[in-house]
Amino acid sequence: MQLVYNVSDKPKFTRILVFALQQLLAILAATIAVPAIIGHGMSQSAALFGAGVGTLVYQLFTKRKSPAFLGSSFAFLGSMAAAFAGGVSASLGYLGLIMGAALAGLVYVVIAIIIKFAGVEWINKLMPAVVIGPTVAIIGLSLSGNAVGDLLSGNNANTFLCLLCGLVTLFTVMIASVFGKKMMKMIPFIIGILAGYALAAVLTVIGLIAEVPAMQIIDFSIFKNMQWLPDFTFVKAFSGDYVYGETGSFWGYLGTIAVAYIPVAFVVLAEHIADHKNLSSIIEKDLLEDPGLSKTLLGDGVGSMAGAFFGGCPNTTYGESVGCVAISGNASTITITVTAFMAILASFFAPFVTFLATIPKCVMGGVCIALYGFIAVSGLKMLQGVDLGNNRNLFVVSTILIAGVGGLVLQIGSVQITSIACALILGILANVILKRAENRTAEPEAPAEEQAPATQSNEE
Repeated sequence: MQLVYNVSDKPKFTRILVFALQQLLAILAATIAVPAIIGHGMSQSAALFGAGVGTLVYQLFTKRKSPAFLGSSFAFLGSMAAAFAGGVSASLGYLGLIMGAALAGLVYVVIAIIIKFAGVEWINKLMPAVVIGPTVAIIGLSLSGNAVGDLLSGNNANTFLCLLCGLVTLFTVMIASVFGKKMMKMIPFIIGILAGYALAAVLTVIGLIAEVPAMQIIDFSIFKNMQWLPDFTFVKAFSGDYVYGETGSFWGYLGTIAVAYIPVAFVVLAEHIADHKNLSSIIEKDLLEDPGLSKTLLGDGVGSMAGAFFGGCPNTTYGESVGCVAISGNASTITITVTAFMAILASFFAPFVTFLATIPKCVMGGVCIALYGFIAVSGLKMLQGVDLGNNRNLFVVSTILIAGVGGLVLQIGSVQITSIACALILGILANVILKRAENRTAEPEAPAEEQAPATQSNEE
């Protein structure tokens, strides 16, 4: 889709607010899901606040040249769980979350410094379009199960009603994006979510009146237990009781946290590069060159530290945000900045956050089918210039796709290497090995001077 607003463009303020709300809706579910999964009293509002702060830091380092939003990273779920581990290992709880995020962020800082001096050309050679294209596609395809799972999130009694709400959302998004005029074309997610939510609300009200639980798709009861103020991680970190376990010590605990966080940072690094390659193809400008990979890494790393300081969750660039840019045609970074401020303000306004939390999973599932699908297609578009008639390219692409879609995941101790990282590593290895083998078996061409007489002789 052709961009309506480019990176440096500034839409009208009223439009910016609407676009920012759309971005917030796109990243909200995943951002607040991480603290909910970890438990231990982690605050979803604080995670939203941390995502906003982390994004502002990222925008500062990239000089507002990259339209990416940072949200809670799922890759660090195991690492965060290790921070709360008890028993023989040490446990500093919330302080451990901050320490771990700092270590992971330092990995980005160190790599950014290396890239600053070494340049990014080696990355382009290591990860050409034949490697990065299918990897970006895998980012979308690997999330497809989540989208479909949310779409069918109801119990046995109301699965079809949930499916109906999700499909109404999806088709509303599609119709608004394809047939909508001007503004409507740029905010298909808001229109789709409102349509799906309205249908779910009507069904829920009927279900409450008729006392039919199967029709009660929205849980309005969560308004009774609204969290009015965020529980910031740093407040709990410096006021808690620290436990080092039976044989634990601070240094032993630090080693545990380092092993849990640092390797994952390298895994997320691969996704960082893939996301920015994808964004580059959408805005038709190489972000690895301008503002530069060193700056995007610094923004991501320091932003992740800041996000964890407030919300406990290390941040990462969000594919949902990238998909939103692609579908809406709005790459204006001022929108991302306003989204960050909106997330910060929303974290203090309990009714708004609670309302967003009442959006049914089936409705978000309908939205995510479009979002994740666009990410996958963006990756496949990168392959347009790749010769898939060449077996070397064919093997590289097929290896990445099958490893990623098949869910190749490696668990090494407490570190999980995600399917995206595994697929990317396999693709890089396949490309390097096959390229070298191809170069060795290629026969050198005869010099032009030696070919001319033979051609002349045949003509005679």
